[in-house]
Amino acid sequence: MLLKHKIYILVLVMLNLGCDQVSKEVVRNQVAHRDYIQLIDHYFILTNVENTGAMLGFGQNFTPLLKIIFLQGLPLIVLLVLFYRLMTRAYLNRWLVIAFAFVVGGGLGNLIDRIVHGSVTDFFQVQVGFFKTGIFNMADVAVTFGVLLILGLSLFHKKLAL
Repeated sequence: MLLKHKIYILVLVMLNLGCDQVSKEVVRNQVAHRDYIQLIDHYFILTNVENTGAMLGFGQNFTPLLKIIFLQGLPLIVLLVLFYRLMTRAYLNRWLVIAFAFVVGGGLGNLIDRIVHGSVTDFFQVQVGFFKTGIFNMADVAVTFGVLLILGLSLFHKKLAL
């Protein structure tokens, strides 16, 4: 793989990671815990919640050892393997590179929170009619975007692999 491709991948990962970490730091410093700030009427809410589990609180009641294994160790291994594969493949579809860079960058953002703070800072919520999301952060947006892009690509391209 060319050096410029590796730099491109690294920049994408770092942009996702940086956006996530900066936004969480701003929320931790500027928004009171469990505050409820309506950004766009009642449709888009800003808050500050610490999630000691994974998505939608899964694993919050795990023992400390299980949290280390399943919420830190396993994700670290998966992210390192993905990043290694991303950096060492000779040719990858450009959109697949973008998708996996978003997954890795977002995943690292939440992993850093779990290791450094013991929880993940979540702060956005969307509610439109009966549709209401859980509280999420920019890392969740990056991972979700990446996964949806991977799914979309896999539906339209036969030979996609990492």
